[in-house]
This record gives sequence, structure tokens and C-alpha cells, in this order.
Amino acid sequence: MKASPLVAATGLLAMLFASTAALADPIGDWRVADGTATVRIRHCGSAFCGYIATTATPPGKDFKNPDPRKRNHSVIGLEILINMKAAGNNRWTGATYNAEDGQMYSAAMSMVSAKALKIQGCVPGSTMCGSETWSRVR
Repeated sequence: MKASPLVAATGLLAMLFASTAALADPIGDWRVADGTATVRIRHCGSAFCGYIATTATPPGKDFKNPDPRKRNHSVIGLEILINMKAAGNNRWTGATYNAEDGQMYSAAMSMVSAKALKIQGCVPGSTMCGSETWSRVR
């Protein structure tokens, strides 16, 4: 039995939608570009957030945190992607915390592929930005 062109087109659209949907979900574990840490991204209410899940070396402390009460906390479990809300097709914006300098930055993340996530951080109110691509671990 031969499939009709409509059935074939519907099947193709379903496959395309499924692959697009897979790109739209950053939930999972991501290795940062230099390989020093893994960040676990999950739903946090209606947004996404990301926490340091593992480090390649023994985890350090959040020494440069602007809140002195948090400076002796391990970086494991530290929220570094904050309130990342949908901002278009496979793109989310929010904030990021950098434990290396204790600063908050405006942030954007976007799916490059099912296995690559681009993270961009910018100094608030500035055009000074940096970005890197993370690799999906799981």
C-alpha cells in the first residue's frame, strides 16, 4: 500500500516538530566550556535555573560573594543561572552569578543543538559581553 502525499507530509512535519521540541529544552546536565564544572539546569517555577552540580577538582568556596555570610559556602549547589525566562525560539534571558568575581550579569542562553547550549553574560547596562558553549552531559 502506498502512502498518500498528505500522510507523508504529516509524518515529516511530526518529525521536524519533534526535533525542534528537543532543541527547546535545556533541562539536564551541561559541562562548561573549560570542563571545570557541570551545571544542572531545571525548571524553577515558570523559568529555568542552573546550579553547579559537580566540579573537576575539589570544590572551592564562594569567597567573593557580596554577602559575607555566604563566603564559606561550597560552590556545589550554587545557583548560577537565575530566572531564565523564554525570550523567543530556543532562547531564554535572566541573570547569571559568577563566583569567580562575585558579580551578577545579565544572561541569555540558547540551544545551538540538542547537545550544545550557548551561554552569554553581559555587564548590566553595557555592551561588554562574553559567551561560551556548554556540552550536554545528560
